[in-house]
Amino acid sequence: MNKKKFMQFLMLSLACGTFFALGNTNTAWAAPAQITAPAETIVASQLDNRWDKKFPVNANVKQQKITFHNRFGITLVADMYVPKSMHKGSKLPAIALAGPYGAVKEQVSGRYAQELASRGFVTIAFDPSFTGESAGLPRNTTSPDINTEDFLAAVDYLSNNELVDADKIGILGICGWGGFALNAGAQDPRIKGIVASTMYDMSRVIENGYFDEGKDPEVLKKERMAARKQLAAQRSLDYKNGYYAMAGGVPLQVTEKDPQFVRDYHSYYQTERGHHERSFGSTTGATLSSVLNFMNAPINMFIDEIEAPVLLIHGEKAHSRYFSEAAYKKLKGDNKELLIVPGAVHTDLYDKMDVIPFDKIEDFFKKSLR
Repeated sequence: MNKKKFMQFLMLSLACGTFFALGNTNTAWAAPAQITAPAETIVASQLDNRWDKKFPVNANVKQQKITFHNRFGITLVADMYVPKSMHKGSKLPAIALAGPYGAVKEQVSGRYAQELASRGFVTIAFDPSFTGESAGLPRNTTSPDINTEDFLAAVDYLSNNELVDADKIGILGICGWGGFALNAGAQDPRIKGIVASTMYDMSRVIENGYFDEGKDPEVLKKERMAARKQLAAQRSLDYKNGYYAMAGGVPLQVTEKDPQFVRDYHSYYQTERGHHERSFGSTTGATLSSVLNFMNAPINMFIDEIEAPVLLIHGEKAHSRYFSEAAYKKLKGDNKELLIVPGAVHTDLYDKMDVIPFDKIEDFFKKSLR
């Protein structure tokens, strides 16, 4: 079957919702329709441009707010960072960044983006759908599909930006967005390099809870069903009430009895160090019912098919280290690297400039995006 006939077959299969046996056909095909892209609902120039970020301005970098849309019609807001040394008319490699899960661009991803821009890249740090300054209702909803799509939409934008070499685009995800970055890299060959820093596999942790290695599969199955029943009942209640119950953000107060990683999260999200009013990690948490989708959507199922280079970065003492180690084992070929940062905990890789291995990240992207 030639390429044209295969594409016709594929489109019909999708339209009918099923695949049928390959064979010759004399069907007369109608011309494909075109669907107009959605109008963006936010104007970047009308947004507040006061510097409300949790990191200082880098004098060697220009910053401006931009917007783009994903295939669900949601307008996303991002900060674009460009090196001031960039020559007019030139094009640079680009990196799209997001994360951590529950954070906004003013917290962690923007810090990474500004630093990498100072090292010669065009970068954008975006607020995911439903969060921060980006559009989407209900607010603070999460989705394994839509959140992965947000990365792909960022690539759409960068590949059409006049400052960017469209063949040299990478992505960087932090915490839960490290998992989404791997999922996006498995889907989209336009992505030429992937970094996941202090990664969470959100599907795995929601499916199984923390530290699931060695747990009885039957026990995990019963726990998942109990959670499904609770969350399904919550959906009915949300509909009845006309509002959404929230999962709750990072605790406002902690004690010595709380796990160390919870205290580490508190030290970032609930103190001047990292608290931001638009971050659901600092405030409400996600809509409770939205986490239900992750149980049946293992986002890292196909990461063994990633062909682009991958760099996984994790702290030696991070409670979440096992997520990166599992992903590293699943990745195939010589395109993978796992860097363990000595002595670092999970949140050290959020904002500690002397801990985040920016020299390594810069070198990785300069090689993978050349």
